Amino acid sequence: MVRVTGHQPNYLPYLGFFEKIARSDVFVLVDTTQFVKRGPFGWIHRNRIRTTDPGGWAWLTVPVITHGRFTQAIRDVEIDNRLPWARKHWKSLQWHYGRSPHFARYREFFQDLYSRKWDRLCELNTAAIRGCLEFLNLRPRFEIASALGVAGEATDLVVDLCRKSGGDVYLSGRHGRDYLEPGKFAAAGIGLEFQEYAHPVYRQAHEGPFVPDLSIVDLLFNHGPESLRILAGPGGAP
Repeated sequence: MVRVTGHQPNYLPYLGFFEKIARSDVFVLVDTTQFVKRGPFGWIHRNRIRTTDPGGWAWLTVPVITHGRFTQAIRDVEIDNRLPWARKHWKSLQWHYGRSPHFARYREFFQDLYSRKWDRLCELNTAAIRGCLEFLNLRPRFEIASALGVAGEATDLVVDLCRKSGGDVYLSGRHGRDYLEPGKFAAAGIGLEFQEYAHPVYRQAHEGPFVPDLSIVDLLFNHGPESLRILAGPGGAP
């Protein structure tokens, strides 16, 4: 059995993104779908970190060019480098996590990430995701939908994604229940599973109530090599 999962290239994704990959053999980065700035898919250009701000968190948002490009694919989205977003993000990580137990362990990677000039959002996000996979000691076969030539929409796209990546089981996130058609998977001979992720509670950098659903950097900076064990939870990935 080859279990495949796919996801849009989110910016510094949250823990559940990586838990889904930990349970899979193949990860397909889906860069062919339409870029969406809001709603359940509005995490491609932004994510949240733990801070001392009211509410305990703040956004890190990569500015992108969308004027006149409302139907552009994720792979085509350009970063608006007229704004000093990279410097701001790096300073924010230093300020809010600089004293965290494992910040120094990952400092060089993120400092380099934010010192490079990125023109396309997908390239930035892919580099960050690959780095975080290494930090978590996760090494799935990594594929990119546009390179595989994946076609179609909704269920048809996911079925094609499985065929072209050699998978016979697809692991979907919870939002897949809203649009995936199980009958089409059965007809194609592909199993369909859904992630049921229970977010762990762990030690965070600042005082106050625990804030869930933050970027993976929150866990990495606070727990380092223990991060995979924590995000996978009981009975999860080793």
